[in-house]
Amino acid sequence: MRLLFEIDLKNYDKNGKAFIRPSARAIIIKDNKIYMVHSLLYDYYKFPGGGIEHDESNIDALIRETKEEAGLIVIKDSIKEYGYVHRKHKSIDPNYEIFDQNNYYYLCDVENKILEQQLDDYENFEKYTLELVDPRIVININRNKEHGPIDLGMIELKLKC
Repeated sequence: MRLLFEIDLKNYDKNGKAFIRPSARAIIIKDNKIYMVHSLLYDYYKFPGGGIEHDESNIDALIRETKEEAGLIVIKDSIKEYGYVHRKHKSIDPNYEIFDQNNYYYLCDVENKILEQQLDDYENFEKYTLELVDPRIVININRNKEHGPIDLGMIELKLKC
């Protein structure tokens, strides 16, 4: 898969212990809009998806995470690689010095039905909501509004893809 870009803040001890957590994310386009997950609490948008477990493939994680986080059922035969973003910075976890993540993005189609989201505690706290939205709105909100304690590097990562 092609590297789209890197975000390396270089704000960590390069000899420190790294937490490596790859993710898979869905780019779903419908009627010139995109499906995005909106954090109502911090008012930012992100692509549906999340962490890849140790025992699953990128595609299996993409399908699982998109269903859990967005309630969307990915059509497996529609999945096409788009690219990945490498992100590296100081970890907020005191057990690690470095947070190192490859975010793998896939273009895909979904079934017409939308299921109930199965959100984690932090996703419920942030009030994640699925929206079909004009990408220009996403860019405007993610770049120009306050997002509380959310990492601005993450917001920018979600915009550039």
